[in-house]
Amino acid sequence: MFYTLNDLFAKLGLPNSPAAIEAFIEKHRPLPQAEPLASATFWTAEQAAFLREARQEYSDWAEVVDELNCLLRD
Repeated sequence: MFYTLNDLFAKLGLPNSPAAIEAFIEKHRPLPQAEPLASATFWTAEQAAFLREARQEYSDWAEVVDELNCLLRD
């Protein structure tokens, strides 16, 4: 299955319109290179746990989580 950023934001319980996603990324970047995505202070415990699991298990969510990770670092 292929998930989009809109799907990921919905899964995380965040507003998922293109404008809301863009605003979130602008607000929270740049994330320091040494800080793991799931360790960022702006996530809830549940969101952070999901992000860790999505990357560890190479789930269907891994690719879009990596995309978000890149967007927050640019």
